[in-house]
Amino acid sequence: MTRRDLLLKTGRGFGALAMAGMLDAAATRANPLAPRNPHQPAKAKSVIYLFMHGGPSQVDTFDPKPELTKRSGQPLSLEIAKTIQTTFIHDPTKAKLLGSPWQFRPGGKSGLEISDLFPHLRERADHLAVIRSCRSDVFDHAPAIYLVNSGSQFPGRPCLGSWVTYGLGTENQNLPAFVVMTDGSTKSGPAGYGPGFLPTVYEGTVLRSGESPILHLRTPEGVRPKTQQTTIDFITQLDRLHAQTQPDFTLDARIAAYELAYRMQAEAPEAVDISRETEATRRLYGIGEKDTDDFGRKCLLARRLVERGVRFIQLYSGTQVGDDWDAHGDLLGGHTRMARKSDKPVAGLIEDLRSRGMLDSTLVVWGGEFGRTPLAQGANGRDHHPYGFSMWMAGAGIRGGQAIGATDDFGVNAVESPFDAHDVNATILRLLGVDHTRLTYFHQGRDHRLTDVHGEGEFTARLAGA
Repeated sequence: MTRRDLLLKTGRGFGALAMAGMLDAAATRANPLAPRNPHQPAKAKSVIYLFMHGGPSQVDTFDPKPELTKRSGQPLSLEIAKTIQTTFIHDPTKAKLLGSPWQFRPGGKSGLEISDLFPHLRERADHLAVIRSCRSDVFDHAPAIYLVNSGSQFPGRPCLGSWVTYGLGTENQNLPAFVVMTDGSTKSGPAGYGPGFLPTVYEGTVLRSGESPILHLRTPEGVRPKTQQTTIDFITQLDRLHAQTQPDFTLDARIAAYELAYRMQAEAPEAVDISRETEATRRLYGIGEKDTDDFGRKCLLARRLVERGVRFIQLYSGTQVGDDWDAHGDLLGGHTRMARKSDKPVAGLIEDLRSRGMLDSTLVVWGGEFGRTPLAQGANGRDHHPYGFSMWMAGAGIRGGQAIGATDDFGVNAVESPFDAHDVNATILRLLGVDHTRLTYFHQGRDHRLTDVHGEGEFTARLAGA
């Protein structure tokens, strides 16, 4: 009897189960980004998360409020304040309602109402499932970004992209599994999209703006490929010798980074070269136009990366200083500028994915860290507002042209089907075929998960039209 037969026939096979677990763990350590099967059938293979940095206003984008518009400029009466439970206002008598300066119009066959801020997206309304009942209780940017991305308002926990790559790996070993694109520094800093306590190999790779998103892709002049490979092999050999005496996930990540960097020199130059796209495709994204060129390049690059097997891409809109969705003093100017930069590229991304047959396997998510208050801040501004705001999802089998949940008549509180960050993340994982309760990592004496003890994922059926 062989050792394998003994394990299978004794203890009712529990020995074999243990061996399988050890072999799986060994394989994961050998290649932590190897593709892994999801827990259940998946709707999506990849995610493109469009993060509107600073907090876009729900009542000016995807949540029309005719009663608010009707009463714009009026003081917030005590009667209204009591009705909408404005617990965040210390003195309601000094607050004034501020209606949207933009008109909402129906889009597509569904008639889903979308603001004039997004005329191009409105043409794609039949692909969008707008969630109007998002909520949280975190009022400041950095902790709100941490909460949306990692499930905790405190830094140090793994972000959604890191959890996804930890759970599923990636199909293309020659490109990063998790990519982050910004045009500046986020209000949360790199910790907002970092791996936290997960091994460093699951950290997002940041791509730059402009025509050269990745530095140092080309081999230095005078260095032959064989020489470079020999150098990397020697460094890896030394690292592995050290790892035998003292296992170190950071060292494992460094080895993987060296090896990935070498492989990327062969595939990444082609992947990031958008000059290979047709002129019609570049126009679809607004590339070559002053306002949309930068974000259009990022959206097109996201599609090219997904096409080549990259698992998770988080693309930030508005990370330049003084140029974001944070509308304290200039709602009209700021939101107009940010929407003009992003509307056409995002609509182009959806259409491009659809026309290539990729939308069914790609989940597109749009949202920020919170919304804006329906009350005026100064003459032309809105303050932070986490108690009721909007986001949308498209692709991955989601039934578009629908609005899910609702806020009250003034856009203050989520009153129908509240949907918090844990629900959002649980739903994203479920669409990827991952059971959020089973995606765990042992750290500091207990198993952790992205959604902690929260996250029902109950909206997945509605998003899918079931």
